[in-house]
Amino acid sequence: MNRRRGPSAARNGRKDDVSNPTELAERYIASWNERDAKKRRDLLAKTYTETATYVDAHRDGTGYDGLSQMIAAVHERFPDAYRFRLASDVESHHDVMRFRWEAGGIAEAPLHFGGTDVCVIAKDGRLASVTGFTDFAPKQS
Repeated sequence: MNRRRGPSAARNGRKDDVSNPTELAERYIASWNERDAKKRRDLLAKTYTETATYVDAHRDGTGYDGLSQMIAAVHERFPDAYRFRLASDVESHHDVMRFRWEAGGIAEAPLHFGGTDVCVIAKDGRLASVTGFTDFAPKQS
């Protein structure tokens, strides 16, 4: 999609669409996969604004510390073999992008999860907010 901004966007001072939404989504996924706290913090700083928020039906986080703690809590629940990956192209327009992701579904990580994330992109090209939706997950007993 990635449409050019129209005259109204220019008048409102809004940044044009992120130049490479796929690269931004890949950094986002990498931050979820990074288990080293310092490396994850560096990725978060490159990917999110200082006050960015994340929310889904099971967790939420705000700012680098809150986001890092939230991701670390997910790592504590799953072995290293569980790695997130993009499961679709990244669609974007204006200051919003969305994509599907998945984790597991392989021999070393048999539980299979997937979802869709909708992200608001800040003027500087980093993520201002993410709202996550789980599209499928193993049934809980």
